[in-house]
Amino acid sequence: MTSKSTTQLMVSGMVLGMIILGATSPAATAEVKKLAILIPEEPTDYGWNQQAFDAAKAVAAKYNLQFMPASGLGYGDVRPTLRELANDGASLMIAHASGYNTAAAEIGAETKVPVAIVEKASATKPGLVADYSLSGYEGAYLTGRLAAKMTKTGTVGIVVSAEPLAFNSQSAAFAQGVKAEKADTKILYAVIGPAAYSDAAGGRRVTETVIGAGADIIFGQGDGSSFGMLQATETTKSAEGDTVWFIDIIGDKSKVDKGTLLSSVVWNLVPTYSAMVEDLKADRFGTHPYKISLADDSIQLLQSKHIPDAVWSQVMDLRKDIIAGKIKLEPIFDAQKVRALVTSVDAKK
Repeated sequence: MTSKSTTQLMVSGMVLGMIILGATSPAATAEVKKLAILIPEEPTDYGWNQQAFDAAKAVAAKYNLQFMPASGLGYGDVRPTLRELANDGASLMIAHASGYNTAAAEIGAETKVPVAIVEKASATKPGLVADYSLSGYEGAYLTGRLAAKMTKTGTVGIVVSAEPLAFNSQSAAFAQGVKAEKADTKILYAVIGPAAYSDAAGGRRVTETVIGAGADIIFGQGDGSSFGMLQATETTKSAEGDTVWFIDIIGDKSKVDKGTLLSSVVWNLVPTYSAMVEDLKADRFGTHPYKISLADDSIQLLQSKHIPDAVWSQVMDLRKDIIAGKIKLEPIFDAQKVRALVTSVDAKK
């Protein structure tokens, strides 16, 4: 065999080896250039929409990505928007609404663009679909303990704009916290509607009914509807003529508070969205769910001036116990199990 033949054979062997290696080795690290987020309402609710929007924007800046927001989409079919974002070069599409999870998983598979969805873990697919069914249930438990410590009427209320998994788990944890602190506390539970997320008028009306039934602290869960809940506490006194307090979720409404915002279970989604980008780069996306917790401060409790220092100190001690595992909590996502934990579901005395 000539030297030339030997060289050709070696080169051919190297090429063949590279082809085989390329076919069997893990996928190359993904290049992430554009981050898209889809939200049903405008990012002005100090809650679900605004926290996600602000976090995605911060993460885009952190990783020098082009930010592609799509807001005010409502709760209908978002397939056209997903396709448009994919065609515009999105590297990751975050579909931030439970009503988007089916469409996002479908369009992600169709366009081969990775998507993050909420409340549909069964749709997870490595490299393509990741679930982040977030819940601040640990913080909700603490606000339940807080509410039981501060109620004067012995009755608290839970008002929700719908019953998605995240709300259910937080409602359940709040009720568990109330009962753990003071077992004889009454818990009234009311649902505005099947998907009344933006119904501020309904939020106010239902909350006023719950207050009329004796509640002097309201744990409210909603997007735009939560403004109606807050307004109800501002304009309605308790059965004893005292202030009715409002405990919010996800964001911080201090800027619009008129004196009744007691606390909030605040979600910090920057670590979650950062982890998604890192996982895309490392070819880990879609291999595990994303969660938030007290331990890494992705769940925080808002401390208002209305909470006595001694009470806040006790709640913070309970926080330490949860992180240390001394208080063990398991999320409850089923709406019927939530209802089993409360005193009344029709806001009647």
